[in-house]
Amino acid sequence: MDDLLKDFLTETAENLDLVESDFVRFETEPGNDKILGNIFRLVHTVKGACGFLGLARLEAVAHAAETLMGRFRSGAVATPEAVTLILSAIDRIKEIMADIERNGVEPNGDDEALIAELDRQAAAAVPPPPPAELTPEQKTEAALGRPLKPGEVSLDELERLFQEAAGPESVAPSAPPAPAANQNGGAPEPAKAAGEEGGKDQPSVANQSIRVGVDTLDRLMTMVSELVLTRNQLTDTVRKTGDETFQLPLQRLTHVTAELQEGVMKARMQPIGAAWRAFPRLVRDLSADLGKKIELVMEGGDAELDRQVLDLIKDPLTHMVRNCADHGLEGPAERVAARKSETGTIRLSAFHQGGYVIVEICDDGRGLNPDKIRKKAVANGLTTQAEAERMSDQQVYRFIFAPGFSTADKVTNVSGRGVGLDVVRANVELIGGSIDLKSAPGAGTTFIIRIPLTLAIISALTVVAGADAYAIPQLAVLELVHAGARGEHRIEKVGDARLLRLRDQLLPLVGLKSLLGGDSVEADFDDNALVVVAQSSDEAFGIVVDEVLHTEEIVVKPMASRLKHIPLFAGTTILGDGSVVLILDPNGLAQSVSETARDARVATSEEQSGKVGESSVVPMLVFRAGAGAPKAAPLALLTRLEMIESSKIEIADGRHVVQYRGSLMPLIRASDDLMLNQTGEQPLLVFSDDGRWVGLIVDEILDIVEERIEIGLGSSSIGTQGTAVIAGKATEILDVGYYLTLAFDDWLSRKDRMQETTPQTRILLVDDSSFFRNMLAPALTASGFRVTPVDGAAAAIALVQEGKTFDIVVSDIEMPEMDGFGLAAALRGEPATAQIPIVALSSLTAPEVIQRAYQSGFSDYVAKFDRPGLVATLNALSSDQRRAA
Repeated sequence: MDDLLKDFLTETAENLDLVESDFVRFETEPGNDKILGNIFRLVHTVKGACGFLGLARLEAVAHAAETLMGRFRSGAVATPEAVTLILSAIDRIKEIMADIERNGVEPNGDDEALIAELDRQAAAAVPPPPPAELTPEQKTEAALGRPLKPGEVSLDELERLFQEAAGPESVAPSAPPAPAANQNGGAPEPAKAAGEEGGKDQPSVANQSIRVGVDTLDRLMTMVSELVLTRNQLTDTVRKTGDETFQLPLQRLTHVTAELQEGVMKARMQPIGAAWRAFPRLVRDLSADLGKKIELVMEGGDAELDRQVLDLIKDPLTHMVRNCADHGLEGPAERVAARKSETGTIRLSAFHQGGYVIVEICDDGRGLNPDKIRKKAVANGLTTQAEAERMSDQQVYRFIFAPGFSTADKVTNVSGRGVGLDVVRANVELIGGSIDLKSAPGAGTTFIIRIPLTLAIISALTVVAGADAYAIPQLAVLELVHAGARGEHRIEKVGDARLLRLRDQLLPLVGLKSLLGGDSVEADFDDNALVVVAQSSDEAFGIVVDEVLHTEEIVVKPMASRLKHIPLFAGTTILGDGSVVLILDPNGLAQSVSETARDARVATSEEQSGKVGESSVVPMLVFRAGAGAPKAAPLALLTRLEMIESSKIEIADGRHVVQYRGSLMPLIRASDDLMLNQTGEQPLLVFSDDGRWVGLIVDEILDIVEERIEIGLGSSSIGTQGTAVIAGKATEILDVGYYLTLAFDDWLSRKDRMQETTPQTRILLVDDSSFFRNMLAPALTASGFRVTPVDGAAAAIALVQEGKTFDIVVSDIEMPEMDGFGLAAALRGEPATAQIPIVALSSLTAPEVIQRAYQSGFSDYVAKFDRPGLVATLNALSSDQRRAA
């Protein structure tokens, strides 16, 4: 095959992709002449090139399609049948081109039936007749808006008479200005012809780019990869020997290598929209085949990916779009019955995030049915009935990625055979990506695919397990922590599962040595374990290693064919010291801890809802004020931490104040024996509510901790709620409400006066923790609500059954005996509370928990430490009740 034919095939394939997508757009925008003109130009180019190369079949089909499109340019209506016929012609052209690419010559074949149908459609597509030409008198009457009066002449006649009276010389075009003399005073230089010297500084757009073969780019990338390896070896040698002789040249080499790598990578990059060009046509055909009205919306198509990665994700994305159209979207009648638009929407969006391209494919259809998936998973032996019932809906949704899994009632030519999504996940994970999904019944499903920008050179963290080193892609690493039995980050054991308690989370752990067949499991989890917290999809887990070495850019080499079946490894690389190490695959490691993760989620659920009397994790600010024990305040109640110059603190009306944000802010000492700094900066804890500010003077900010607060001793003095153990020390828990009223002694009375004309909203606050009741009740009272706190669901139900009336119920979720879900269901069964708002208050923010709350009868859901959000929610609900009344 000669170079001319190769160029033709490449350029024509690109043009046809554009024609196909533009023509589907034209069908929805028939009045867009710009789109039609672009389509006609591209098809005409294809036809002209075919004639030049002697490709008779291609030329005949393209000519017939061009003739029909010419009718559309003349104003004929583009019917769906005509559009389908032109798309069929494009398919035929692609088939012929594929044969030419394989064999080097145009294949024999008969296209007469297709060409005859195109000609018939062209003859039937009659453009509307052109509008009749108006006479000069009619034009003038149209401009004046009335008939000409006797003696009036048309505008054309008036202009002719004027030109005859003025003479020809008055309307002759003016001569061009004489060229200026040159700088030396000589005769003027002749004007330069177009394309001569004056155009050399402005090359044409066509000369700004050249077509380079993918093989050439791949070879360049291979050479850059070898250069990176050499650079790493030299860096390692200089680091070990300490010889600074080569330090400067090595820095220069590093800089040049980085620039060269960036340049070659940029040359290999292509917008992800190139993989989307076929989707408008695909969705159009699916809409006709399935009898559904479907709109495709594409956003972020300019996000760029390595061409190698782009080629590998085309098929997975195509399957996802087909899946959304067939399984996700309802038919028109079903959508209307569900009070939706007849037209369903499939939305593709792409954006960059931390070295990945995130692709989201979502629909506004029926969503996934978790109960149906549970039954199918149990029937297929993927889980037991007991385990399925304990799983959240989000966990159940992931069964659809299992091989052979399908809930379709019948097999169609689009989907329903039980194959596809498992292959999609396998292909995505093959390139180091991950796939996850979110779904809500009746609201649609969203698939989230994380794709690495490139597969050639990546940044990796090198770790040691046993006697061997391994590389972990740095994009998957979240953080490094030291963990032990008695530290801030503890390793706990639930059954056979090891879990890392990292702040307010329980993460499953895997020991790298034991996983790879080295030491026993117990040897991995000692009292001073080093944990790499990694992420796969949206789930985090910990990898226990012996040592962390360093991070560096590595060149990814493919695994040997005999080792490709091992899911733990994504490839190999050569480090700077010449050693060959394996690259760990985060997705494969996540699969190895899946059972542990399941145990961890069950343990977490039991721990959060089954332990009686255990308080929730509370972010606390610990500080020192005076000579006593450390003090702490809930971090969520603080507005700001400030360091104020001591010289700016003033005394007015016998108390300390500071000018803050355009007004005076009163300052209160957090301890009677606290002495203000005379020089330097003074730490302040700033609290605010309802436009008022209070600064709490402290000696020193110590730490921010997240612990489960158990008030072991009650308060023996005003200003504190009691004493708890925080970070191993007895710590006084501050009563923030006390200091608020200390700064503004008219605060509560002011609230009462504000609400003399508006009755106070009655709040029933249900929480088994005395700490939270004591913290929230004063805060809500200060916000103008009348609060009745109770310590559990039984006490709340008893008050309602006694005839006590409330406007809003605020309830914790995690409570012993009866949790918040049970309380909401019970209150909905009581006539007095069947219609009143019930607000969930919890530290759990997982989507499945929030969804369950709404299903149980809660009206709204607020994070436990979002006091401003809680107050805003209560005010909004109170306003709605007053308007309804």
